[in-house]
Amino acid sequence: PDESERLCNRNFGVGGDGVIFALKPPSDEYDFSMRIYNSDGSEPEMCGNGIRCFAQFLKDLGADAESYRVNTLAGPIIPVMNADGTITVDMGEPILKASDVPTTLESNADNDSVVEQTMECNGKTWKVNAVSMGNPHCIIFVDDLEKDIDFTSDGPALEACTEFFPAKTNVEFVQVMSESHLKMKVWERGAGPTLACGTGACALTVAAIRAGKIPSGNKVRVTLPGGDLFIEWNQDTDNKVFMTGPAVFSFQGKAALK
Repeated sequence: PDESERLCNRNFGVGGDGVIFALKPPSDEYDFSMRIYNSDGSEPEMCGNGIRCFAQFLKDLGADAESYRVNTLAGPIIPVMNADGTITVDMGEPILKASDVPTTLESNADNDSVVEQTMECNGKTWKVNAVSMGNPHCIIFVDDLEKDIDFTSDGPALEACTEFFPAKTNVEFVQVMSESHLKMKVWERGAGPTLACGTGACALTVAAIRAGKIPSGNKVRVTLPGGDLFIEWNQDTDNKVFMTGPAVFSFQGKAALK
């Protein structure tokens, strides 16, 4: 954790939102294990963008598999390498039961879940949706991402609101652009403002459908500061969420840890 924090430092290290480790799997059931540490040294259960980078890293090393079964703290995750260069990841089923997210907010929807529930934080009243994709997400829909929130104040306050999210939480502010297009800003647990969050894009798509913001059955374009991801929730079949997006080689080098 300490070394990861130093590597992520943008002034004295390489700079990044987290460090990913490719490890030997625990059994023949998996191809690899993935561990990730955030820029503050904390360890999240999963990282949706990280798993795409992980798969592309394997390809850049010479691996030629069409898919990989990866062991993570959130369970098995399967990235698939597409012919167009994008990567589709089976992110598994969303976790909706409030106590499993976890959140202490009173459940107000089916399966003891939280949909547009009222919450007080940072001197404001919010309508909150709670979803876990192996890690907790607090999703808030707004009319205008630029005018309706104070991102650098509201983001960290909501992340650290352990009264309602005892394990802290990732925070997504979402603007509905159309029935198949959502735009978001994310304040990540343990990393702060980031350009993208794959698990967050999945969680907010599920939340938007459950809250009636968009219809089910569409492939949803999620626009993040760093680009677009495409999310599909097979709500009526296997209940799994699939995320498709790019991962591109940037650079390689050596860093001194001391």
